Amino acid sequence: MLLSPSRCIILLLLVNSVYSGRVLRKIKERVRKIQYEKAKKNVLMSAVNGHKPICEVRDGKIHQPLDHFDSQNDETFPQRFLVNEAYWERPHGPVFLFIGGEGPISEFDVLAGHHVDMAEEHGALLVALEHRFYGESINKDGLETENLGDLSSQQALADIAEFHQYISDRFDLSDKNTWISFGGSYAGALSAWLRGKFPHLVYGAVASSAPVKAKLDFSAFNKVVGLSLTDEDVGGSDKCVGDISEAFAAVEAALFAGNATEVGKDFGCCETPEDLEDQIELMQSLADIVMGTVAYNEEGGILTIEELCDIMTNETETFDSETEAYDRLIKLVQIDRATGEEPCLDASHKQTIKDLSDTNLDSAYNGERQWYYQTCTEFGFFQTCEDASCPFSRMLTLQAQTDLCPEVFNIPQHSLPGHIAFTNKYYGGDHPDTDRVLYVNGDIDPWHELSVLEEDLDKEDEDMTILIEGTAHCADMNPDGVADRPALKQARKAIERKVAKWLKEAARKLMD
Repeated sequence: MLLSPSRCIILLLLVNSVYSGRVLRKIKERVRKIQYEKAKKNVLMSAVNGHKPICEVRDGKIHQPLDHFDSQNDETFPQRFLVNEAYWERPHGPVFLFIGGEGPISEFDVLAGHHVDMAEEHGALLVALEHRFYGESINKDGLETENLGDLSSQQALADIAEFHQYISDRFDLSDKNTWISFGGSYAGALSAWLRGKFPHLVYGAVASSAPVKAKLDFSAFNKVVGLSLTDEDVGGSDKCVGDISEAFAAVEAALFAGNATEVGKDFGCCETPEDLEDQIELMQSLADIVMGTVAYNEEGGILTIEELCDIMTNETETFDSETEAYDRLIKLVQIDRATGEEPCLDASHKQTIKDLSDTNLDSAYNGERQWYYQTCTEFGFFQTCEDASCPFSRMLTLQAQTDLCPEVFNIPQHSLPGHIAFTNKYYGGDHPDTDRVLYVNGDIDPWHELSVLEEDLDKEDEDMTILIEGTAHCADMNPDGVADRPALKQARKAIERKVAKWLKEAARKLMD
């Protein structure tokens, strides 16, 4: 079990998000880089101004059981963790646990963010644990299909329990050190589930943008995308979503008319989408640009909803009236590709299969293969467009997305509903039997549809859900920004009050 110092400004800030297509994953990576630069600048400026100390984050590895539930299996894997003691008031200060999700953890997970600001206020020890099979927390053969069976949320929670004991031993902690867990997106669900399954380990949990309900056909995702694009408070309009729908219908019509070569050239596709499978990939890539804009609105994405809608509804530019919406979508793709420095637009089903089948450890960092495996075995989350409310193409079917499960992992499609049902039964879905879990969501964020939104969950503790108006995915996890919406700032204050209340309660119970 190695613990070594690591300087403050090396790795990328983890953006918490579950994703769908390859283009949406690339958008996620762009947002990650943008937020990394912001976090780096903020940390350095705070240090220069004397507000926060220049620190060394300690980087360690703990050797975890590969299978916590098989006592006959003595195999292990290295799991990465980070520790920041800069604010800790020894010996009884609380512990703030940042839970890693479907990607690598970063030094900035214990250096920047709303939970770090609260740790400074309460004198907390900051620790972060990387999720098994992501980032550096994987054995050299871990991505092989036969070894992915050890990748699950249940094993991940058991990892956290082991890590809790390790940190407690390492820092000589006792029941006087109150633990609070934090996580966003899938890691937000883990934060909530940790409190539900191991309530003796964490006193309270903050679950930001947490999709705690598994769902095979997540058609509601694109329903919310459409509604968000009509929201005038964030720059949307009925015309915007109408023009987007018209543009997708025009692309679909051109493909069905046999004009795949022309469509491929218009949108700068990496390959001509001749086959139906490639045309579905193209439609997914086009939808990803819009979906990514909505999911990361005003949180570091390339475009905001307002900017996207300005492009799609701009009547000042001269386009052929018969292809106006189609041409505007072309311009949107050109802007997205130029900003992201993408040479072409993904439109190859074979390339998707190749990417998802890559077992090289270099691919462990983007987490694409591992996460798709978890969607096939636990969560679903397939963002389809067969519902009439979807603003994109009806070519984005559940069948097209779940075909990848048997094709890549040899997981039969007929087994998926049973996997989803088990997950919801095991954790409770969006009506879990838990207390002291604060569910925080933004109403622009499509993932809020699978989170907990009701106010009557915990009868002994009121106000356990926060829905932030005009806010997107995991926005509350970032530190305060000058351009933040008032509702977002108020939500962070509410989170601060809840965490402070938990810490006071825990201290009072110890005294009693």
